[in-house]
Amino acid sequence: MNWIPLTNLEQLESIGDSEGYSVIFKHSTRCSVSLMAKKRFEHDWDAIPAATSVYFLDLISNREVSNTIAQKFSVHHESPQLLLIKNGECIYETSHGEISAEDLAEQMA
Repeated sequence: MNWIPLTNLEQLESIGDSEGYSVIFKHSTRCSVSLMAKKRFEHDWDAIPAATSVYFLDLISNREVSNTIAQKFSVHHESPQLLLIKNGECIYETSHGEISAEDLAEQMA
């Protein structure tokens, strides 16, 4: 599985309009907790169905996209943060040490 860089609002609109599951991982490049969560998530991401689109947001470089995510999906901004989007709605969100590819996969089962 590969990250899809999330860098613009058009992509975010596409995620909101798509059917099925999409995942957004919001990451702060300035935060060691975020780096640890990212590494742990990547270590276990084989648990996620292969056809799932997994987006990576560098929220320092893409602040507008990050702010729009909070508004569009009615979630409080966190970093790091993992969101599961299904048919345009955020159905699961978690942050910090609670981020887990296995837990995410359970939400999709």
